[in-house]
Amino acid sequence: MYYSFCTGAIARVCMVVTAAILNHPLLFPHENTTLPEQDEDLVSRMREHEERLEIEKARLEKELAQLDSKLEEAPTDEGFTWYFWSAMSFVIFIAIEMCRVDLAEDEIRPVEDEDLISENGSAPPRMMDKKALRNFCDKCTYTSSHENWRVREFVEGFADDLLESLRSMCDREVDMEVGDFIGIGSMFESWKVCKPLMCDLLVPFSPPDPHSFQYHLWCSPSSDIPPDMQGCGTVKVTMFGEEEEGCLCGSANLGDDMLCLLHNKNKVVKVNRSPDELLCSRSTHFLAKDQVMRWFQISVTKAWGHISHKYDFEVTFRNLDSAGALKIRFRSGKVVVLNLIPVIQLKDTDAYFISHFPSDRNGFPDPYWSLSLAVYERNLLKYFAKRLPQNSCHLHCLQVATFLHRKQLSLTGESALTSYHLKTAVVHLLLSTKTSAWGAASLEQRLQDLFSFLQRSLREKRLYHALIGNSRVPEDIQVPERFRKTEPVNLFRSLVLQRELYAATIRHFQEMLRNAPVLIEEYTPHLPNGRLHHTLEDGL
Repeated sequence: MYYSFCTGAIARVCMVVTAAILNHPLLFPHENTTLPEQDEDLVSRMREHEERLEIEKARLEKELAQLDSKLEEAPTDEGFTWYFWSAMSFVIFIAIEMCRVDLAEDEIRPVEDEDLISENGSAPPRMMDKKALRNFCDKCTYTSSHENWRVREFVEGFADDLLESLRSMCDREVDMEVGDFIGIGSMFESWKVCKPLMCDLLVPFSPPDPHSFQYHLWCSPSSDIPPDMQGCGTVKVTMFGEEEEGCLCGSANLGDDMLCLLHNKNKVVKVNRSPDELLCSRSTHFLAKDQVMRWFQISVTKAWGHISHKYDFEVTFRNLDSAGALKIRFRSGKVVVLNLIPVIQLKDTDAYFISHFPSDRNGFPDPYWSLSLAVYERNLLKYFAKRLPQNSCHLHCLQVATFLHRKQLSLTGESALTSYHLKTAVVHLLLSTKTSAWGAASLEQRLQDLFSFLQRSLREKRLYHALIGNSRVPEDIQVPERFRKTEPVNLFRSLVLQRELYAATIRHFQEMLRNAPVLIEEYTPHLPNGRLHHTLEDGL
């Protein structure tokens, strides 16, 4: 009797384990977890099945309780057998959960159609006309590449002249020293699509001798930067001799018969300037962004006034909250936007502390400076351009997404999503997909992957920086080890706590997906003779 009871209990345990395994979502495609709403009969049967399992579970628990009391009087070998099977059942459950955790690790991959469904049922557009998509790319790329090249050439010449004028008006023993600009962003990465044409230029600056910048990164072992300031750092203005690095002539008494070969006596005497004169925050030696932006804006204004007679166009400040956000308007009415961005170069790298990002209206407060790896990102896109198939679609994919995003902004207003997030997503896909998958004929599928990746990132409120903490980045790009080895930085961190901003961003993205096919068709209509008569500027 006892043996029969024990055997029955073991059989029931095995049945429950088997049911758990067979009903585990790991064994079925993801789409099977979502039932059609109209199949009410199927839903009803599933509910009845669930109720039967609950009843069987309760009965099994009751029998196990009775069995526990009988096992105390049972022979040792039978008790051992029961505990053996119980342990095996437990191990099976643990194995299932371990497999589920391992496979649930978030890894970037080209997604399938089953991954496209979001929590509310919306999905990226799948019926986008291939011909219209190709015509759109031809219009926004091939016909504008020559114009973009001419704009870059003009902007580079004008920026050279403007910065040279700025240097000529500065006192090198007192004022900040301005270096040569570096072109970054869509215009210099060849994926600019929307009007007006905008050029972003980084302008490095350094303090007058005998001062220097000492920076502290969020990823430094001794950093005291708050956790919500990932990707930031502070910049301290020091005098040579105050830190271990640099010259000791500023702090040591060299005597009358000693001479520093780097700095003469006159320069050493002129070092007792206040933090305010060195563009620092009040009563500190930390460089203040608002002070830097005010200094840079005044300097650019004076520099333009010095050379304005040479040019036949108008220059105005587009945004007073940004140091060098200039708008150049020609007599013809054409407009070119130029962003001169003061930055601080991290020693021996192409990384920069940046005062502000043109697309970021809610930057970090003083004294925290954001880190920019834009030069490495530009080099990475060049790296891929040499290895992808001829006429690859990666830049077209980015151009289409950027156009749709910009167009949607004019319809639904601002959101947390920026063109930089779009570029970051494309770079992640490039790093995780075979190069052969980016042929010209694969544009529609890669665009689908991009929207799906962004959709999943928004749902999870997680989009990691493409280069920081990413082991997939090729060593040829030479990203500094301190950034490759650190923890990834979440670019969507602000969405975690700002619920209204998150909701607005989700609405923006969903509307963009719904409007995408219509917008692509609208801005690439054909005349009977085959000529394209719509332009991107018409819609912006």
